[in-house]
Amino acid sequence: MNGSFVTEAEDGTLLAVKVVPGAKREQVGPVAGGRLRVAVTAAPEKGKANKALVKLLARRLEMRKSDISIERGETAREKVLMLRGIVPRTARLRLGVE
Repeated sequence: MNGSFVTEAEDGTLLAVKVVPGAKREQVGPVAGGRLRVAVTAAPEKGKANKALVKLLARRLEMRKSDISIERGETAREKVLMLRGIVPRTARLRLGVE
């Protein structure tokens, strides 16, 4: 991912995140260690945190949930997501982490 948490890909943008499940409140940011920290209130069981992650990012990025998929790290806290139909600059702006 060449040092940045967002990278242009053929179909859109790859987004590197570190998920913090079971948080007291949902939060996007800051960026640390080349990954965007995303806190979700859902527990890390049976895919609940992954669903909450996609829902939160879809809302912040103004995208459909179906345009966001987990490419790597389905069961890990560090994940890489594919954001279809959005360029890295727009993703950074909408996430508020330019």
